[in-house]
Amino acid sequence: MAVMHDTSRMPDEPRPVEVHLFAAARAAAEGTSVLVVRPGTLAGVLDAAVRQAPGLAGVLPRCSVLVDGVAGHDETVTVAAGARVDVLPPFAGG
Repeated sequence: MAVMHDTSRMPDEPRPVEVHLFAAARAAAEGTSVLVVRPGTLAGVLDAAVRQAPGLAGVLPRCSVLVDGVAGHDETVTVAAGARVDVLPPFAGG
């Protein structure tokens, strides 16, 4: 499992947010399954993920996003330190 870390994070900052990528989102991030970013709004977290893995920009508009297991429809919601964000592309089949 490949993990990219934001190395600019200082040790005294809050715990990071883990952005977990699945299927086409993982492929768009060149096989990276987890990105580590700073907490903030959902829009800010996703923007930080795209900065680390620019290929995500092409698939994010089609993806569902979960914040700690809850559908994230409002990009202004705050994603707390230590939260998990799942990026789920549409799945085919039954």
